Amino acid sequence: MCVHKDISKHVEQVYKRVKKFQALDQQREFFIEEAISLCKNSYPFSVSNINVITEQINELAKLGTIPTRKLVTMEMVEDFVKKSADSKK
Repeated sequence: MCVHKDISKHVEQVYKRVKKFQALDQQREFFIEEAISLCKNSYPFSVSNINVITEQINELAKLGTIPTRKLVTMEMVEDFVKKSADSKK
């Protein structure tokens, strides 16, 4: 019976990590879209809020089950916006 409790506890911990990851990843995507929108409209933008979330995701990933994410640079956002604009021409 103890093994079943241990398995249940482990599954619960993994489930909580996955839910936390999903929430963080959604928040990260929101900040990325915000940076892209600002950049497209030639407004100043920052990637610091994106990377704060990214670091939290990567810390969570150290516990297992969760994928890591790359830190985002200003150049990455600018390149994405430029490529998006070029593809629409």
